[in-house]
Amino acid sequence: MKQEKKTLYDQNRRNFLKTLALGTVGVAGSGLFLHGEPITGKKRLPIKTKEEKLKRMASNSYAVNSLFKTRRPQSHPEIVKLKQKYGEITLLDFPQFTKDTYPGVERMDLWSSLFGDFSNDSMFTEIKGSDQRSYKEFNPASSAGKHYLDQLVSKMVSTGVFVTHISNNAPRNLADLDEELRQEGIRVAKSWLDAAKQLGAISMRVNTGGPRIIPISTIKDGYPQNTEIVPYLKNAIESFKELADYGEKAGVKITIENHWGLAAHPQNIIIIINEVNSPYCETSPDYCNWEHEYMLYHGLEMLIPKASCMVHAKRWTRFPDVDIARCTQILNNYRYNGFISVEYEGGGDPVEGTLKLMEDVVYALV
Repeated sequence: MKQEKKTLYDQNRRNFLKTLALGTVGVAGSGLFLHGEPITGKKRLPIKTKEEKLKRMASNSYAVNSLFKTRRPQSHPEIVKLKQKYGEITLLDFPQFTKDTYPGVERMDLWSSLFGDFSNDSMFTEIKGSDQRSYKEFNPASSAGKHYLDQLVSKMVSTGVFVTHISNNAPRNLADLDEELRQEGIRVAKSWLDAAKQLGAISMRVNTGGPRIIPISTIKDGYPQNTEIVPYLKNAIESFKELADYGEKAGVKITIENHWGLAAHPQNIIIIINEVNSPYCETSPDYCNWEHEYMLYHGLEMLIPKASCMVHAKRWTRFPDVDIARCTQILNNYRYNGFISVEYEGGGDPVEGTLKLMEDVVYALV
C-alpha cells in the first residue's frame, strides 16, 4: 500500500514538473519577477522530496473543529457520525492526532476558540457578543490558563509535534473608533502573544476589526472620496504598531490574514503593514478568503511578498473550483519558504478533505 502511494506521488510529481517546465518560457517571457528577480532557467528552485515538503505543512485545527469536544454536546447527525469515525478530541489531543492522521507533519496551526478545558471555568472569561449574548472565552493570562498551556507544551514535547501559528479570533476591535474597546483588544492580543511565546509559536494572526463591510466611497465635488475608512485604518495602524513592538519582545510575529473587515481588501493589509514597518508585522494569506473570484489569485500575488511564516491553503465551498496548483505556484514564484496550514472547508469528511488538499499542495510545491 505504501509503495502504491509513493508511486502515485512520483507520477503526479513528474506530471506537475513537466507542466511547470513547459510553462517556464511563457512565465519568464511575461516579465514576472520574483522578489525583484526575473524567473530564468538558472534561477529555478531546487526540487525537494515529499518528506521535506511535509515538514512545511501544518495541521489545521479549525478544519476539523467538528471533532472537538464542545461545552454543549453536539447532536447534529453528521458531527456525531464523524466523532464515531475518528473519536472526540480536545486541543491537548491534537498533537497526537496530527502525528497519527497526517504522517510526516510536525507542525500545527491552532484556532483560539479550541483552547481550554470546559470543565474548569476559571480559565475562561465571560464575553458579550455583538448579539448581546454571553459566552465563555479562554483566558491565557489566568493561572488555570497558563497551567493548561503548560500541559499542551508537554503534549507537544512528547509527540514531537509543535505549534507554529495561532489563528486568533479573541482580540477584537483593533480598528474600532471607540478607544476603550480598541485598548481592550490590544490588551487581549498581548495576553495571547505571551501565550504564543509560552507555546513556542512563531506567529499569531489577529483580526483588524472595524466594520465587517468596508465603507464605500461617496462623490464629493464630482470625484469619489472615501473619508470614512481613514480613521479605521489609522486606528488599525496604531494598534498593530503596538502589537508588533510587543511581539518583537516576545519573539512572536503578529500577522494579518485576508479575513473580512478592513482585511477583506489586500491593499488595506499592505497599507497597515507598510505603515507599521516592522519585521514583526506581516501577512498570513489565505487561498480563498476573498469577496469575489478575481481576488483568488491576484490578491494572493499582492500579499505573498509580505509573508514569511504562514499561509493558509484552502479548499472552500464558496470557491469549490479554486486552482490549488495555481495558488501554490504563486508561493513558488515568490520563493515563499514558510509554513503552509492546510485548512479544508470543502464539505464532507474534513479529515479526508484535508488529506487530499495536503496531497495537492505537496505535489504543486517545489
